[in-house]
This record gives sequence, C-alpha cells and structure tokens, in this order.
Amino acid sequence: MEFGHTHAGRPGVSAMSMQAPIPILRMFDEVKARAFYIDYLGFQVVFEHRFEPDLPLYMEVVRGACRLHLSEHHGDCTPGSAVRIKVDDAQAMAAELAGKSYKPLRPGIETTPWDTYEVCLTDPFGNRIILYADKPL
Repeated sequence: MEFGHTHAGRPGVSAMSMQAPIPILRMFDEVKARAFYIDYLGFQVVFEHRFEPDLPLYMEVVRGACRLHLSEHHGDCTPGSAVRIKVDDAQAMAAELAGKSYKPLRPGIETTPWDTYEVCLTDPFGNRIILYADKPL
C-alpha cells in the first residue's frame, strides 16, 4: 500500500476493509464468567489459553456472529467497560433471559429516545452488556 492512496476520493484512506471488532472484557473469576456468559447468555467457548496451568485465563466466546474475548490478565482491558451488541429481537432476548435462573439479574427491556429496544446487563465484573434492536419503522 502506498502512502497517499485514495479511497472514495479521500486522501490517505486505503481500500483495505475492516472487520467487526472483538471486544476484550475483563474477568476476575472463571466460574462466575462461565455462569454469566455460557450458562446465562448462551455463548459457547471457542478457545481457552493459559501460559501455565495456574496463570490467568484468556478465552473467546461466541453466540451467532457475536464474538467476545474474556481475559483475567490485568493489562488487557479495564473492568467496567460497556459493549453494545445488536440482536434480532430484543423482546425475545429479554424473554429468553427471564426464563433462566440467574439470581444477580432480572433485566427488563427499555425503549430509548433513539428508537431502540435495549436489555441492559452488568456482568459479575462490572462490564455492561447492552443487547439492543432497532424499533421497527
């Protein structure tokens, strides 16, 4: 790629495309992370990595097209982050979660001024997960 290459008439912007980001969320307890992300939200583990058996865990979870990385490593990310995840049907997602037994949360659904339906969750480590769908026109 040559500096100054143009894309859509904009100097310095290459034609290289970008893919969807994969957020890294901080976790502190593997058992609590699995209870929230796997058992409650329905993600599946793609991979798990530790440099040694007693060192921090780094793992990827997936549900549909949504991928998240969860890390016990202190330098990877900051606890208390927020992630917005688009879902096909926020009402159906809220109903699915309501049908599961997860004592720390009983989320409802909100209608926002920017025309979305949102289910707002907080994981055991202070990260906010906002599941949203656009309101039909």
